[in-house]
Amino acid sequence: MYFFIANLAFLEVAITSTVVLAMLANTFPLRKAISFAGCLTQSFFYFLLGSTEFFILAAMSFDRYVAICNPLRYAAIMSKHTCALLLLGAYLGAFLAVLAPSILTAPLPFCGPNVINHFFCDSAPVLKLVCADVSLAELADFVSSAMLLLGSLVLTGVSYICIIVTVLRVPSAQGRHKAFSTCVSHITVVHSTTEAPSLSMSAPKRAM
Repeated sequence: MYFFIANLAFLEVAITSTVVLAMLANTFPLRKAISFAGCLTQSFFYFLLGSTEFFILAAMSFDRYVAICNPLRYAAIMSKHTCALLLLGAYLGAFLAVLAPSILTAPLPFCGPNVINHFFCDSAPVLKLVCADVSLAELADFVSSAMLLLGSLVLTGVSYICIIVTVLRVPSAQGRHKAFSTCVSHITVVHSTTEAPSLSMSAPKRAM
């Protein structure tokens, strides 16, 4: 659990860095600009790191499932090798999730003022600058997001259903409380991640 939490902490720092560093660089100059390549790079890494978080949260729910439903086999199942594979799978899954939208967005023609009404290169503001049909790119964004969110949500939900059923079978109240207490760290992380305030609109940024 703490192995995954440490990686989540790293991802939070990395996600913040992809946005805040460029935002601070554009705080004082009158011309708040970012290159086209820089814009796509920022967008790619922002969504890559954010998607990895969802996969890691799903892996953490599986970790809690094994700890409560198969406690005697926990050390054998959740070995260092397994944890490393789950982490690698989280990064690989996130990479594949953002790859298609990024490939479809990169070659699109951009025209107009090239000003993003946002403080970082989010997908929707960038697509508004395209002077061509963006339906395929928007569809790729939607499918990727739906698969990512629903996939991680289903895995987390199934894990906790199994956990609740197992805990309710524990005869003593103290035993049930002890079992539920092992999930507190994961529930806290999930709550703080899902309840984080959404990025608000800010001063326009010139994209190209």
